[in-house]
Amino acid sequence: MNDTYKIAILIDADNTQLQKLDAIMTEVSTRGRIVVKRAYGNWKKRNLNRWENELKRLGIKAEQQFDYVSGKNATDMALVIDAMDLLSSNAFDSFVIVSSDSDFTPLAIRLHESGANIIGIGVQTTPESFRNACDDFLFLENLTNDDTPDVPETEKPEQKSQRKESEKKQPARKLKVPKEIHNLIFKAFDTYEDNDGYADVSAAGSYIKRAKPDFDTRTYGYSKLSSLLEAFPTRYEVRRTPGKNNGTFISFRSKETQDGIH
Repeated sequence: MNDTYKIAILIDADNTQLQKLDAIMTEVSTRGRIVVKRAYGNWKKRNLNRWENELKRLGIKAEQQFDYVSGKNATDMALVIDAMDLLSSNAFDSFVIVSSDSDFTPLAIRLHESGANIIGIGVQTTPESFRNACDDFLFLENLTNDDTPDVPETEKPEQKSQRKESEKKQPARKLKVPKEIHNLIFKAFDTYEDNDGYADVSAAGSYIKRAKPDFDTRTYGYSKLSSLLEAFPTRYEVRRTPGKNNGTFISFRSKETQDGIH
């Protein structure tokens, strides 16, 4: 975490899951200091009346935006205007747009062109145009913690306890890693391969993220890239060597050529 890295997080309440709000703030906090926290919506709507307590608890400023015309979303416009005002202040290194709405694609592109780092957060069905307009796109499905379970808020305490015990007994669910990801891993290896025939896992991860902003190993059931690589011993060999400050340097090599990936 870089404490000097200043972040503005703008939340589209109409297109965000309330039960994920705590996990969102926790995730973003690992990337720097959140200076501005704003959530946009027409808080008079019944479907948003449960947001008040969470916004107060998390110290998020609620921006009221009335619907001037039925069927038109003035909330999006209010968020965009604020984002441009914040951009003009030159006070922020990163903007986080929390929404699954592709209408924010032009905003993400404009902010990116200004030199700011753009993080999008939304569901996995978020249109690809918005995901690719960001430097980094996080899926809400991957953001969970004990305080924000992805279950109905009406769940009783005893039901929650039973569910957690059941989850502990279940192995982590692993999903098929698509060919596209393996091809990107090979490209990263080919780009960063050193004289020993290995590539830095961290550098490879950064490359993949630049090429595919929504790449997240958690999508496939792995906590980090090295774990994903180790799950495919016929494809990759992972090597750990002593690093600086008693740390560990993790590198890998590909056992296949690009033509051999299938």
